[in-house]
Amino acid sequence: MLDLTFQLKTLGAFVALVLAGNVLRAKLRSRSRLPLPPGPPGHWLFGNHIPSANQSQQFAEWINTYGPIISLRLGPSRVMVIIGRHQESNDIMEKEGGVLADRPRAVAAGEILSRGLYMILAPAGEQFRRLRKAAHTHLQAKAADSYAPIQMDTARDVILDILHNPKGHQAAANRYAATVMLRIMYGKSTPTATNAPEIIVIHKVLKRFQMLMRPGALLIERFPILKYVPGYTTELEEWRREESQVYHDQLNRVSRELATGKAGPSFARHLLANQSSHQLSDDEMAYLAGSLFGAGADTTAVAIMYVVMASACYPKAQEKVQEQLDIVVGRDRAPTFDDYNSLPQIEAFMLECLRWRPVTTIGFAHRASADIVYKGMLIPEGAIVFGNHWAISRDPSVYPNPDQFDPERWLNSDGKIRDDIKFPSFGFGRRICPGRHVANRSVFINAALLLWSFKITQDPENPIDEMAFADGVVAHPKPFAARFQPRFGDEGSLRSVMAMHGEGL
Repeated sequence: MLDLTFQLKTLGAFVALVLAGNVLRAKLRSRSRLPLPPGPPGHWLFGNHIPSANQSQQFAEWINTYGPIISLRLGPSRVMVIIGRHQESNDIMEKEGGVLADRPRAVAAGEILSRGLYMILAPAGEQFRRLRKAAHTHLQAKAADSYAPIQMDTARDVILDILHNPKGHQAAANRYAATVMLRIMYGKSTPTATNAPEIIVIHKVLKRFQMLMRPGALLIERFPILKYVPGYTTELEEWRREESQVYHDQLNRVSRELATGKAGPSFARHLLANQSSHQLSDDEMAYLAGSLFGAGADTTAVAIMYVVMASACYPKAQEKVQEQLDIVVGRDRAPTFDDYNSLPQIEAFMLECLRWRPVTTIGFAHRASADIVYKGMLIPEGAIVFGNHWAISRDPSVYPNPDQFDPERWLNSDGKIRDDIKFPSFGFGRRICPGRHVANRSVFINAALLLWSFKITQDPENPIDEMAFADGVVAHPKPFAARFQPRFGDEGSLRSVMAMHGEGL
């Protein structure tokens, strides 16, 4: 009897497993039959043609044509999904953040150029967690607050630089960002010129990296076997050696200073002093500090440039900010971080700048580690997924008249910052930019000082082309002219106020 009962239970369990397997297979078959998001037709073997210029804008046009989520084929098997609307980006990029925490394979920039050492390209897993945790020590909100003296001091120098050479306002923005990040990352407190050797090399390294990261930039991404073709990667290997050298040189300098007791506070010093607890190799430390320095300097400078451009192109928006500055700050002193909560017009102006001209127009690629089903469409496991910042910023359902620069869209009826809309300026989910707190504070203090100090206008003989920017991973504005008229007294008066501003740090 016991044997019969056991056999019946075994048979029942077997039948249950078979039925469960059939249900699972049916579910998988039904999922596999779900369509990909729509998109432009492509070649059956080579897939879709990826534009080499104005990528984010072309993707935005396809989104307008085919819908808020589109798919492209990269060869016979790889799928790229591009999300271009606010709600869909929140539903997928944020709510499915765990599934999209991974990065796709990056052959040129990841495997060859950096040998897997870039945190921004690290796949989800143990290495990424170690790097992210180490970066968090000096980039979290509380740490960002401690950099106020550095940021205010250097932002004051931007005003002085512009007084000395108004035509060099973009160089002044570059100098600000490089100086702040050098001091945070490496403790280097000497004045930094835009033609300093380390700055020249860093910008060269960044330019190469951003070129390699453009979707469809290199054939090797579609056909990785090319990395084994003799001579094919020679130039990339040369770039790798130069990049590694500059990152290690900076870390080694701090290491020597630490050994002699001369090292000031910095992220690199922290890494060296806590290497065992962070479990980072020398290569990982060098690339973590170096890549954070480069990325932070580049994107912050671009954001400041767009503050100047928007101010010159939209004088009424500039005037509203200045009216509030005059009420809150007055004319006897310059604004500081202590004024942040009393200047919502500045914050609204910043938010609109970052939406109007996203610093990263395309965004960075995510990889789906599992199937995502959304509104009857399938984003398959392994798909490369982009949240296209340019297209999202033009979502008319969230940002009416999206091409119009309108800081008032960020303010409620009480003149406070709205909490019901946002823009993904710094990315999505678990891959959100770790340096966002430092970057936001840099943009704020520069916007506040620039608009307190100057009436910024266009040069009538050289009008600004608002669409003149490099539509790449980082949307660098092309050179543009602007005029800077001191708002209070003459240049000498402004210099005096800036001198007192420095003494109060």
